[in-house]
Amino acid sequence: MYTMKWVKHDLQHYVQEKEYIDTIIIPLLPFQLSNESNLEKDALQNELLSVFNRELEKELTGRVLLAPDYHYLASADKQVELERLDTWVNDIQTQPFPFVFFITSDAEWKKIEQKLGGNLLWLPFIATESMKPSEVQSAVRTQVKEVTGLIRSYWKG
Repeated sequence: MYTMKWVKHDLQHYVQEKEYIDTIIIPLLPFQLSNESNLEKDALQNELLSVFNRELEKELTGRVLLAPDYHYLASADKQVELERLDTWVNDIQTQPFPFVFFITSDAEWKKIEQKLGGNLLWLPFIATESMKPSEVQSAVRTQVKEVTGLIRSYWKG
């Protein structure tokens, strides 16, 4: 099977094989340059989510398309962001994507997840400062296995 990322070659393959690709994952990534005290934490959180998404995509190869990252200001009104995300979902629904997942480490999305046009996968932030690289990789793999099982349960209905 084939890993699908938002790059030209993979999207050409998607167009040819889209009847088999029924799931899209949209990473939700906050940033806030004006809040210097959280810059490093936010950057690390985004890095870990990117690693997680790559690993998740490998696990679900052939059935999943990883959308471009959705960036937003951490302090933004989530209702406004919800409206923006709805435009994404409306466009996505023009393709055969019965399964839409949003993935984030930002717990604020949990407060409005029932309003999202898909399923929210919230990953608690892993504090990795004191961890060895192998421990970080192991923690990410554990989360990937759990989320993979959850996504597969949606597929089974």
